[in-house]
Amino acid sequence: MPVQSGGIVSPRRSRPRGDDNQNARAVTGGTWLERTESYGGEEWKVRAVAGDSGKVYRCPGCDQEIPPGVGHIVAWPEWGGVDDRRHWHRACWSNRERRAPNLMRGRGAPRY
Repeated sequence: MPVQSGGIVSPRRSRPRGDDNQNARAVTGGTWLERTESYGGEEWKVRAVAGDSGKVYRCPGCDQEIPPGVGHIVAWPEWGGVDDRRHWHRACWSNRERRAPNLMRGRGAPRY
C-alpha cells in the first residue's frame, strides 16, 4: 500500500488545466460566461444557459427539440443580433465541425 506524505490527499481536478479551444476568449460577467469561438470561418459569441426560460427550442445541429429546463448553448455570429441567436445542445455545439453540411433526418422527425 503506498504511503502518502502527510496523510492528506489533494482533491481531483474536475476541469482540464488547459483551454480546450485555443480560439476561445472568456469574458465573465456575474453568473454567466460568454466566449468567442470560430465556426464556419466566422467568429461566434457563445454562452451557456440554464434553460429555465420555459421555452422549447430546436437545435440546428440535430434538428431535435431542447425541452424547458435543459441546460444548453446559445450561439450567434459576432456581427449578428438577437434574431441570429441559435440554441444548441451542448454535445451538438461541441461536434459542430464534424457534422455533414446536409442534415439527415430520421423518418419520424418533424420537418419544422
